[in-house]
This record gives sequence, C-alpha cells and structure tokens, in this order.
Amino acid sequence: MDRTGQELALAVVVPVLNEAANVAPLRTRLAAALADIPHEVIFVDDGSADGTQGAVEALALGDPATRLIRRHGRRGLSSAVVEGMCATVAPVVAVIDGDLQHDETILPALYRAIAMDGAELAVGTRYAAGGSTGAWDPRRAAISRYATRLAAPVMKTRLSDPLSGFFAIRRDVLLGLVPRLSLVGYKLLLDIVASAGRPLDLAEVPYTFAERSAGESKLDSAVAMDYVELLVEKTVGRWIPAKLVLFSAVGSTGVIVHMAVLALLGMLGADFTAAQAGAVGAAMVYNFTLNNRLTYRDRRLTGAAWWTGLASFIVLCSIGAFANVGVGSFIYDLSGGGWVLGGLAGIAVGTVWNFVATSWLTWRRR
Repeated sequence: MDRTGQELALAVVVPVLNEAANVAPLRTRLAAALADIPHEVIFVDDGSADGTQGAVEALALGDPATRLIRRHGRRGLSSAVVEGMCATVAPVVAVIDGDLQHDETILPALYRAIAMDGAELAVGTRYAAGGSTGAWDPRRAAISRYATRLAAPVMKTRLSDPLSGFFAIRRDVLLGLVPRLSLVGYKLLLDIVASAGRPLDLAEVPYTFAERSAGESKLDSAVAMDYVELLVEKTVGRWIPAKLVLFSAVGSTGVIVHMAVLALLGMLGADFTAAQAGAVGAAMVYNFTLNNRLTYRDRRLTGAAWWTGLASFIVLCSIGAFANVGVGSFIYDLSGGGWVLGGLAGIAVGTVWNFVATSWLTWRRR
C-alpha cells in the first residue's frame, strides 16, 4: 500500500552519488508526474560525501513514499539499481537518474506501457522519432552513436537506445534475470537485454535529454572501460572471464613496451642480458600500472598500496615466467620440437597463472 492506502503500483529507483542539490527538486517533479499512480521512490546511495543521504532522510521524514538505501563497501550504478528494484514489492519498477537530465514526465507512459499495454520493458529513448540528445556537442553525440552500434551484436531485444539509463520493467521479469546479470558498470539496460534468453516485449517512449544543472558528471574513462568489459562479458564471458581478456590485452601491449626498451638499451650500449632485464622490469611496471588503471579499476590501488601491489605483481609474474618456460619446454619436447606449440602453451599457462595469482593477491577484494 502507498501512503493513501492504495495498492502500490510503481517503484522508481534513483541511484545517487553526491547529488544533494538535486534530491528535493527531483522528488517534487516525480510527485507531480506520478500524482495519479500509487508509487514509491527509492534513493540508493553509494556513499555520498556531500549530504545526499541527509537530504533524502529529510524528505523521507515527511513522506513515507520516499525511501533510502545506504550502500557501504560497494559501488556501481547497475548493482545499485538492481538492489533498489529488489527492495520493493511494486509490480512495475523504473529507474531514473538523480541528476535531473531525464524527463520524468514520460514516466506515466512507461508505466502504462507495462501495466496496461502488456509490455515487459519500456524504455525512454533519445534516438527514436521525437527523441533528442538535447544540447550535446557533436563529439559526444558521435561517441554515443558509435557505442550504440557496438551493442548491437549482444542484444536479444532490438532497442534504438540500448545505453539509456531511463526505463521501466516488470518486476517479475527483472527478478528472473538477476542471476544472469553481469552488473558491470553503468549500462544496466544493455545487461538486461543481453542476458535475456529471448526478445522482451518492448515499448519505447521518446524524450529529450536535458543538461545537468547541479552536481558533477560521473562520466570518465572508467565508465568507458566498464562498457567495454560488459560487451566482452556478454560475448565471450561464458567461456573466458572478461577480466582475463582485458588482462591479456594489456599484456599484449606490454610486449611492445618490452621490445622498445630492449632496443633503446641496446642502442645505449648495454649488453643483451642487462638490456633484457631492464626491458622485463619496464614491461612489468607498465603492465601493473595499466591493469591497475583499467582491468582492476574497481579495486584500484593507490598510495602505499600501489607500491606493495607492484612488488607482489612482480614476484607473482616472475613465478609465471618460470612456469611459462617450464611448460613451454615440456610441450616442446613432447611434440618433438614444435616451437609454436611449445611457445603458445607456455604463454597460456603463464598468462593464466599471472591473472589468477594477481587477482587473488595483488588486487584481492577488500
């Protein structure tokens, strides 16, 4: 039941991080837009430091339909939204950003598409007829269009705007998909349609994306990497962990660094052994730094932990190097002199060891 005694029909989940200035205006807008729909609004906070939680609590004291979920020790927009959606009994759940950039006036249309018209998923889209990205500059619009095209191969349901963060879904459909969701990064909608084993009954409602008026954008390079990891997870993740793919990609670029440093030290007059040692060291530092920045951005090491992490990475990868040589030599002898087979076997074993060992010890979850 909602505060009027009517049966709860809709829950709107609002993931927030440092959005204190936007909480009250958004709640006012949602109340106006959903005046005829029994609803609740669930703010899910990932540890804001600007008073966002206090702002939500102040609203909730006078409004039982406003709720707050505090998350500690974990972050991520997708997981925050799912946690909020799982915390309600409303038959329809929706998500809207806490930055006032989504047009809350189309929420009734999203709700009706599910509750009355039989859709399983209703998406607010910027790219269908009547929708717009608003005042985006050409570069941002081009990047968004390109990212949208990249999503096409993994979608079971054809969407005009698979990167939208503004949609509604039948709660029972969402709960059935939760065990299969990757919950990587910001693009929960894409995760949902990629995880569904069939096309979902879809409705799309166009809207115009607004400019942020307060707070700071959360878009950065980590968001882009989250998107890449999600795409990898939904294409080859059933066979190979996405982080192993990223770890291997970083290692491949490390080969270029190794050879460049080897050539440079050779030109400076170092003998091969010294140059090789310097190249190995440089490549290890490079691999650690890039993996810390990209592959393990959710567990990024900083300060003193960066140096202890580097030390453990070097030790563990040195063991991996010995495993590489040992296994490669064994396969070489077993195959009667197969250089390629021995080399690839050594690389595979060394890479898997390095990935597993460093995931467990260097970038272990705290």
